[in-house]
Amino acid sequence: MKVLFIDDTHPILYSIFEKKGWEVIIKNKVSKEELASELHLYQGLIVRSRFVLDKDYIAKGTNLKFIGRPGAGLENIDVEFAQKQGIKVFRSPEGNRDSVAEHSIGMLLSLFNKLQNCNTEVKNGIWDRLNNRGEELMGKTVGLIGYGVMGKAMAQRLSGFGVICIAYDKYLTNYGDKNAKAVSIEELYEKSEVVSLHTPLTEETKGMINEAYLSEFKKPFYFLNTARGQSVILDDLVKLLKNGKILGACLDVLEYEKTSFESMFSDDKTEAFEYLSNAKKVMLSPHVAGWTHQSNFKIAQFLGEKIIVEF
Repeated sequence: MKVLFIDDTHPILYSIFEKKGWEVIIKNKVSKEELASELHLYQGLIVRSRFVLDKDYIAKGTNLKFIGRPGAGLENIDVEFAQKQGIKVFRSPEGNRDSVAEHSIGMLLSLFNKLQNCNTEVKNGIWDRLNNRGEELMGKTVGLIGYGVMGKAMAQRLSGFGVICIAYDKYLTNYGDKNAKAVSIEELYEKSEVVSLHTPLTEETKGMINEAYLSEFKKPFYFLNTARGQSVILDDLVKLLKNGKILGACLDVLEYEKTSFESMFSDDKTEAFEYLSNAKKVMLSPHVAGWTHQSNFKIAQFLGEKIIVEF
């Protein structure tokens, strides 16, 4: 096997393949156009999100046996076409499920307890206990949209906080467990006080969280997104933040991110982003929920182990 790496990943993945006797070729700085002419030379391809692998590009890899994506999302790979060509597609969401869950809860607790504001004020000599009174997570009903690998990890972490955890997943059956009760979308709308998104980016989920969707929730609620930015229409989210339907938001991902995730804006800053960046009831981070030192290792390790078992 000759395996081409066109993106950065932890070197443990190189080691796993080399121990198998495979040849590892690293070309993570070479352009997409330059690589196209040599894809036929390789049996394996490793990519994160540096560029899109559409059907025309995948077709150039006439000897490909597999494509590996360290991490969870596959939106930049035409998986259906690859599979039709007999190419297996692998991913490793297990590798960063822990970091995503911890980051999500960290953002939520920080928002509830106004830690960002507290830190700034005390460092500037302001001692304001009254206006920095926090909110407890215990006793609240947390609704999870999507109950795959990430949703389950989130529910497991929440289980120690004394919350009522409910989950809705359109594509699963019998998915409730000791950490979360499976409910209908109507029950999720009715009971949720905190809503956390755990869905992949697909044609169906792109722009899914819009004003109409958010308005279905019966109670004012807090909203978390550590999934994909393009699933949430930020103009609509801001409308509901302004009118009080959404009490606060924690966003690790933004609608404006480029597909590589390495920079934020594909266009100029928007009015919605200006509001989000100045609102005390909003926490932002730069798509790092799944990007700890440990997860960087684990997503590569899990992926390598999955691939070598198949070949």
